[in-house]
Amino acid sequence: MSLQTSLNVEARSAVGKGPNRRLRASGMVPGIFYSSKGDNIPVQVPSLPLTKAYEKLGSTQVFNLVVTGDGEEKTVPSLIWKLHHHPFKNQVMHVDFFGVDLEKEIKLVVPLVFEGVSNAVKNEGGVLTVYRDHLEIVCLPLSIPENIVVDVSELELGKNLLVEEIALPEGVKAMYDENYAVVGVNIPAAIEEESEEEGEEGAEEQEAAEEGEAS
Repeated sequence: MSLQTSLNVEARSAVGKGPNRRLRASGMVPGIFYSSKGDNIPVQVPSLPLTKAYEKLGSTQVFNLVVTGDGEEKTVPSLIWKLHHHPFKNQVMHVDFFGVDLEKEIKLVVPLVFEGVSNAVKNEGGVLTVYRDHLEIVCLPLSIPENIVVDVSELELGKNLLVEEIALPEGVKAMYDENYAVVGVNIPAAIEEESEEEGEEGAEEQEAAEEGEAS
């Protein structure tokens, strides 16, 4: 929650490649504000304050977006929904803001942070493999976590942690159709081959012993 943070933007009437190019040349970033009521408002915002706000908020923290236009000013709880960057320059080309209703749940994706080292990795030669580094959730806007911490310290060799097993903050629900694996400790190929060879040797010894008894 970051409602103590505010970002000022201005409504704009000129849209298209030409006006957008001129905005960027003047240090501004063109964008769209999508309100919770379905309105799409073209806006412009200074590049530096936008960059600093995104570094602090990311795309998961609610803040106050102050929209000025037609002689009016309104403050709307919002998210920085998406930043579009230049393919090779350090420049923000476009920004999407998403207005939220603080009383209605919202669906979005948050990053996963993996913590801990399991005995299987530390002492048994296992390899921690991350299958998903994000999770789709639903919750009220002010309950959106910056990230979700996943404890992998108890993962055993050859086992996976499923999405339904992740501990979520209060008021947060994971969205999924299938109970997929998020992270696991895999057995390296060398260990698997060694185990298979030992199994084959054991089988051969058993066969030899049985043949000896039969004779």
